[in-house]
Amino acid sequence: MAAVGVVGCGTAGAAAAILLARAGHDVTVLERVPAPRPVGAGILVQPTGQAALARLGLYEQVAARSARIDRLWLRAPGGRTLVDLHYAACDPGWFGLGVHRGVLFEALYRAACAEPRVRVCAGRDIRALRRDGARHLALDAAGDAHGPFDLVVIADGATSGLRAAAGAVRRDAPYPWGALWFIAEDRDRVYRGELYQIASRARRLYGVLPTGLGPGDGETPVVSLFWSLAARELDAWRSGGLAAWKAEVSALDPRIGFALDRIDSPDQLVFARYRDVQMRRWHEPGVVFVGDAAHAASPQLGQGANLALLDALVLADCVAAAPSLAAALDDYARNRRRHLRYYQRMTRWLTPLFQSDSRVLGWLRDWTFPLANAIGPLRRHMIRTMAGVALGFGPSQLALPTGAASAAGEPMS
Repeated sequence: MAAVGVVGCGTAGAAAAILLARAGHDVTVLERVPAPRPVGAGILVQPTGQAALARLGLYEQVAARSARIDRLWLRAPGGRTLVDLHYAACDPGWFGLGVHRGVLFEALYRAACAEPRVRVCAGRDIRALRRDGARHLALDAAGDAHGPFDLVVIADGATSGLRAAAGAVRRDAPYPWGALWFIAEDRDRVYRGELYQIASRARRLYGVLPTGLGPGDGETPVVSLFWSLAARELDAWRSGGLAAWKAEVSALDPRIGFALDRIDSPDQLVFARYRDVQMRRWHEPGVVFVGDAAHAASPQLGQGANLALLDALVLADCVAAAPSLAAALDDYARNRRRHLRYYQRMTRWLTPLFQSDSRVLGWLRDWTFPLANAIGPLRRHMIRTMAGVALGFGPSQLALPTGAASAAGEPMS
């Protein structure tokens, strides 16, 4: 069995640690944050991510604090529907889970800490790897060495400090746009069953995602409100006061007033900026990059956590089946290449339609999306893409891993 070092205890890192430990490997998780805790806002766990959670034995735990999402509804400010996608149109067993990112973190982190073969070391800021014969040492900011490891799994997120040293980066740049996020209690459950979005030209994207009960032990449903914003405009937005912004949001969606009433300061909204990362290869001898460290992208398709969970699952399966670690990493790259490249490509194409200064792209989206939505084969392809199973523009799709979530229980409706 191998000695495995996992750098980062986010979605990909924690999932990989759990699965590799259960396969009999000794795993050390090196996490930069001294006291990891739930953070973030809402995400959508798609059928692919749900199936991975079922394999991890965590689906029911996550689903119990999630909101079931059956539909993605995108409108123009005047009320015209641009996209209306229902999971059941492709598969009656499909749905999304609207979940606070902290719920997913708590489930994965606790499971990793509970695994007998996993040792979680917090407060270890890994800055470099050093060869030690055929193995690797992980060097932290204090100069301490950890290992040696037969395999190092790099899962330190979109801003990975280890990616550049790998010499395989094709693209690594921040998007010029991001989003403001706010979590609000939705006691009357105004929003349920759908990811609701309004797009105005390419400069404004507003949305609300029901996200279940949130992390911890709270029993009040919460929603995640998001508002697209160019990074260059953030300071002006913060200094401009909230009144005009609240009026603009209320004009788009009067139902959101209960959340806006709870916002008294710009500091209550968190600005999240994203990176566009593309690597020429995801592995070298004894080292592999997974999750956002390998392929960070805009959240336009809502696939980040799902791709990370699948990375971990496929990596563990390849390590279990291959005759050597070198063969396992080759198999991993071959198995993930088509799926990841499709979602990276689609995210890169779609993002400017929703987050850019272009008037032409906003007009193009508003003209073409309703047409695509009305054509059965195109609409079904859009649903498969939303569900995380598309492999390209043809009819082929990713087979869900054994242990599909549809058989594991129900989230709150």
